[in-house]
Amino acid sequence: MDPAPDTLSPPLLAAVRRSLTRGRMAMTRRSLLRAGGAGALALGSTGALAACGIPPATRHGATPADDHSDEERRVSFSNWTEYIDVGEDGRSRPTLDAFRRRTGIRVRYTEDINDNVEFFGKVKPQLAAGRDTGRDLICVTDWMAARMIRLGWMQKLDAARLPHAYANLAPQFRSPDWDPGRAHSYPWTGIPAVIAYNKKATGGRTVDSVSQLLEDPRLKGRVGMLTEMRDTVGLTLLDMGVAPETVTADQYEAAVARIREAVRSGQIRRFTGNDYTGDLDKGDLAACVAWAGDLLQLRADNPAIDLAVPAAGYMISTDNLLIPHGARHKKNAERLIDYYYEPAVAARLAAWINYVCPVEGVRAELARIDKDLAANPFILPDREMAAKAHAFRALTDEEETAFEDTFAKLIGA
Repeated sequence: MDPAPDTLSPPLLAAVRRSLTRGRMAMTRRSLLRAGGAGALALGSTGALAACGIPPATRHGATPADDHSDEERRVSFSNWTEYIDVGEDGRSRPTLDAFRRRTGIRVRYTEDINDNVEFFGKVKPQLAAGRDTGRDLICVTDWMAARMIRLGWMQKLDAARLPHAYANLAPQFRSPDWDPGRAHSYPWTGIPAVIAYNKKATGGRTVDSVSQLLEDPRLKGRVGMLTEMRDTVGLTLLDMGVAPETVTADQYEAAVARIREAVRSGQIRRFTGNDYTGDLDKGDLAACVAWAGDLLQLRADNPAIDLAVPAAGYMISTDNLLIPHGARHKKNAERLIDYYYEPAVAARLAAWINYVCPVEGVRAELARIDKDLAANPFILPDREMAAKAHAFRALTDEEETAFEDTFAKLIGA
């Protein structure tokens, strides 16, 4: 087994990561994902996608392309911006460089995913026709991964080529309802949605429940909720004692009605996308629903910022690696997926992106880089933290249309 990526020593890696955190904070990768906010929601339902020339979810039945991995030692990987480790020069990517040195496989790494729906529209014509998109590996959020799998556009993975991934995938991510047994996907990272608050703006009070966000008069007009339906409604459902994993249409409507009343009363200031970090930092928002990875970066510069996991639990989603039909280098893509499930490599990645690492056995490796990160339950959840995580259940085509349309009207999209 080759050694872990060693472009930077652990102490230097940690120092560089910290120095770049300030530059990344204003527009994090997760914030970029949600930058479209209401616009993405407006396009999010099956009906809206069909109106844009994207067909409803019907299985295409495409067959995989011939695999040229043996004679073509390369792989094309499309990912989000600011979502992989970067070298001291600000340009190189140490883990990818180490993969090339070990395997001889060159990675064409492209940061061309800025929004799930936008990316879907970009690759839809080729995928619908069963053609190569020029990408062997893509990374999309769970609800979009579910749609692409449902359409029959993603290949099944060969478990025999994924020994590290199969052995090291954390239990909480092993079998989502939209891809049982991870037949088509492996998570790149997990994204917890929790509650954030500015202690100066709250007068030192802790905010740790959705009930406070929606009903505490001391927070009136200074509350933010996310434009991501599954996070905002999911946390509200948990606060109401309803499991998002089994939510019914009536329960969903009740949660939306509760949020709608908070909008009507002026309790909620606005629904936010990428800009909640700035408002929270300044205190314009006293408290909000937020993504934990953003907050780990934000509070490094502002000790007034804190985050809380509600007693009812928190929401978690995943960004996921998939191989499209038509990909020319499936074996190489599977080798790359498996590589990122080696603990030393996974630790390097987690040290940079600060979201939940889906790989077991990385704590000691991460501690060599940064002991604080290794002890952070929002990066490496212990059993208690993992037990509090909830995922929104997979929706049918009809439910997705109805749920997203209802939420879009709520937030004014």
